[in-house]
Amino acid sequence: MYVLGIESTCDETAAAIVEDGRKVISNVIATSVKEQALYGGVVPEIASRRHAEYISATVDKALADASLTIADVGAVAVTFAPGLIGAVLVGVNFAKGLAYAAGKPLVPVHHLRGHIAANYLTHPALHPPFLCLVASGGHSHIVLVEDWCRYKVLGRTVDDAAGEAYDKVARTLGLPYPGGPSVAAAAKGGNAHAYKLPVPHVEGKYNVSFSGLKTAVINEVHNAQQKGQPVNVADMAASFQERIDQILAKKLLSAAADTGAQTICLAGGVAANGRLRQLVNDGAQKLGAKIYLPELKYCGDNGAMIAAQGYYEYQDGNLAGWDLNGLPTLPIDYR
Repeated sequence: MYVLGIESTCDETAAAIVEDGRKVISNVIATSVKEQALYGGVVPEIASRRHAEYISATVDKALADASLTIADVGAVAVTFAPGLIGAVLVGVNFAKGLAYAAGKPLVPVHHLRGHIAANYLTHPALHPPFLCLVASGGHSHIVLVEDWCRYKVLGRTVDDAAGEAYDKVARTLGLPYPGGPSVAAAAKGGNAHAYKLPVPHVEGKYNVSFSGLKTAVINEVHNAQQKGQPVNVADMAASFQERIDQILAKKLLSAAADTGAQTICLAGGVAANGRLRQLVNDGAQKLGAKIYLPELKYCGDNGAMIAAQGYYEYQDGNLAGWDLNGLPTLPIDYR
């Protein structure tokens, strides 16, 4: 079964065709990230306008690249939550119109479920149950994936998401948006132990907090500037990356040890970070657990992950009516 997946929650307008939730037939992404970088981060109004401009051509190209027409598609899946609401609504309304006109089922997909499903595209043998860290610009969750559409949240950020902290630290250090790749690149030439950054304490064994860590970096930089002292950007980037990745890996591996998880996964934009992948891989091996990491091209927002999860939502009977609406927030375990 071919599923058309549509994604528009932030600054990527994406569409893809995936067969049976596993095989990527086409995957097209139009992004406004370079334009957003001019402002140091995502401007929601710009994102929404670019989605409206790009979405029709993006979906057309996804179908053309797959040598298919909409008649060949079994269902239309679309991210309906969570995300920038103006951006989300562009994708939702386009998908509703397309599915209605073509007489196809409309499948609502939760954005974080899509990120987790990106692993299915890379690893055909992967199946629930497994433990997954979903870390991105807007979310940081440790999730027990009990079944294809059943989730239990074990831990989450109580303030800033990991990706958000990366973006703000990058901006403080004068590095370009998006912050994740910029900080990682700068960190390659730095000393990860040069700056003693704090480990935030938070209630909840698997919860995380990054607001204090971000603030600590900002204070270090501002204090140095006030004293007329230079800040070693590479060292600060490396120190920050090491601290935040150690926190994420430790929490995930602790949850794995306590739950006896035999399979561990990463998902989301932060899953592309090489140091985090190394820490989790090494820790999983010590636990004797299997580790599955998504291909880098599927870590960020894309339509293929939405089509993949859309297939399993369709199989689970999760279909939307023509009154489907976009939502800015929604728990991953909403149903």
